[in-house]
Amino acid sequence: MHDNGNGGGQRVESAASGSGVDQEFPALERELTVFLRRARASSGEMAREVHPDLESSAYGLLVRLDECGRQRATELAAYIGVGKATMSRQLRALEDLGLVAREPDPADGRAWLVHLTEEGRVRFRKVREARRARYVRQLAGWDPREVAELARLLHQLNVGMEQQR
Repeated sequence: MHDNGNGGGQRVESAASGSGVDQEFPALERELTVFLRRARASSGEMAREVHPDLESSAYGLLVRLDECGRQRATELAAYIGVGKATMSRQLRALEDLGLVAREPDPADGRAWLVHLTEEGRVRFRKVREARRARYVRQLAGWDPREVAELARLLHQLNVGMEQQR
């Protein structure tokens, strides 16, 4: 069942089923597909702004390292949801670009901690600030509570997806 859109709070039965999910889930899939396609394109643009040779998939690593500081490669791989080989390749590329560096983990001399270099931090934050300004412009007509609700719902979706891995 879903709201019939008349603002009166009346509920109407979905034509396809008694549960109503036959209408809501295709709409969710459609909107997520468009959103993800645009997000991938945007991530690629932002990655190239950080460094022309940066892969778009590596941008998320910069986000994580900026927010959380030094991390083991295994922690980054688990968070991003990729294998060790993929993570090693991406980190090597970031290191070659001078955006990240490794240092021995003081808690385990066999492991390494990855962190943003000063150049990586400066480049990343400049691009991130520009992206946030773009969000502010794009959502200028939204009520701040709607923006907060969208962030809350996306977080809830991300947590749910992470738990299913």
